[in-house]
Amino acid sequence: MIIRQLAVGPLQANCFIVGCEKTNQAVVIDPGGEADKILMSLANHKLTLTAILNTHGHFDHVEGNKGLKDATGCDIYIHEEDAPMLQMVSSLASSFGLQMQNSPPADKFLKEGDVITVGEESLKVLHTPGHSPGGVSFCADGVVFVGDTLFAGSIGRTDLPGGSYNQLIASVKDKIFPLGDECVVCAGHGPETTVGREKMYNPFFQ
Repeated sequence: MIIRQLAVGPLQANCFIVGCEKTNQAVVIDPGGEADKILMSLANHKLTLTAILNTHGHFDHVEGNKGLKDATGCDIYIHEEDAPMLQMVSSLASSFGLQMQNSPPADKFLKEGDVITVGEESLKVLHTPGHSPGGVSFCADGVVFVGDTLFAGSIGRTDLPGGSYNQLIASVKDKIFPLGDECVVCAGHGPETTVGREKMYNPFFQ
């Protein structure tokens, strides 16, 4: 599996390009801005984009949706509970003093247990609410892309509309931790970590 990480947008959110080495097909997880930068990385690695995947609907993870869709025509995937946020990017960003454009609407809704095929690779969808009602994680062999559900040494905010601290803690314990201590956690901000490291050292789970 090919994994490329880019920090994009004014909040430097982590965007991940996940591809298949055999077919050179790829998906982009959380294009939070700078669509041209993401498209250039895809071209440099000779990857063909097949889908745009959003772990959740917050503006710093979806602002690049429009640029990628305009350039490639690929479908946008998000959980139904977060889909309304795609048309609220501009207003939500303005509350942080930022100017951003709304995302096109979702083409397909994600739900627990869905499998996204990327060439000969696959990503399983885990519904991990808490940071937002429709937050999801994408799990492959030995790696999980968690958006803002879990960070190295911390967790995502739960004080935004639709957030729930209890839901988030349950999501991590019930969906992420069972993936095994060696599983690499690719978060929406900051460095990668592992399930084992977070179980042992993350203060929110002690």
